[in-house]
Amino acid sequence: MSGRPSVAEQVPAGEDTLGTRLRVERERRGLSLRELARRLEVSPSLVSQIETGKTQPSVRTLYAIVTELGVSLDELFAPAGGDGAPPVAVPRPAGEDARPPVGFGRVQRADERDVIDLGSGVRWERLTTWNDQEVEFLYAVYEAGGSSSPDGSLMRHNGRELGIVLSGQLGVKVGFEDTVLGPGDSIAFDSAIPHRLHNDGDEVVAAIWIVLGRHHAPER
Repeated sequence: MSGRPSVAEQVPAGEDTLGTRLRVERERRGLSLRELARRLEVSPSLVSQIETGKTQPSVRTLYAIVTELGVSLDELFAPAGGDGAPPVAVPRPAGEDARPPVGFGRVQRADERDVIDLGSGVRWERLTTWNDQEVEFLYAVYEAGGSSSPDGSLMRHNGRELGIVLSGQLGVKVGFEDTVLGPGDSIAFDSAIPHRLHNDGDEVVAAIWIVLGRHHAPER
């Protein structure tokens, strides 16, 4: 990061929500709600509902927002205030192993994961104890009917995605190819190719997902 306070550090104590963090960053950049909505090509009421917590953004919409605001997706997992220093985004020099910054352990306990609950029945739990600028390492849950973007709508961003399904049946559309992954099945693809993840079954899908590449650009 550039040395400015993280999103988590700017959120008033006791008001920490995903929507509040997004609102704080929008206001810090001097953007009106209507201007952000115009840039995202969505309605101002949708942005307002996301910021007030009345609705949760889809994966596609969240990627679009963080891209427009120029904020790290990992920052949105960070709790505001709390005990100890807030998480920081840590770049890792080429060839260096994944060493946690001072104050953060290597082990992320299952009951202490930072979480983002998204719209369309998607939940992300971060599997690292700190914000790594090079990778998003996630435990992803797709409820029945959950998807990364609405039906017929795809998303794309720089980098690569790798995932393995632990339970359930996860549909993955990459370009013109649509496949279904079952437990133990894995996939890797270039995230610049328009894609969509979806659970069309009745069983909850759990997967481990890795996203490599930091500068996200949504499909317009």
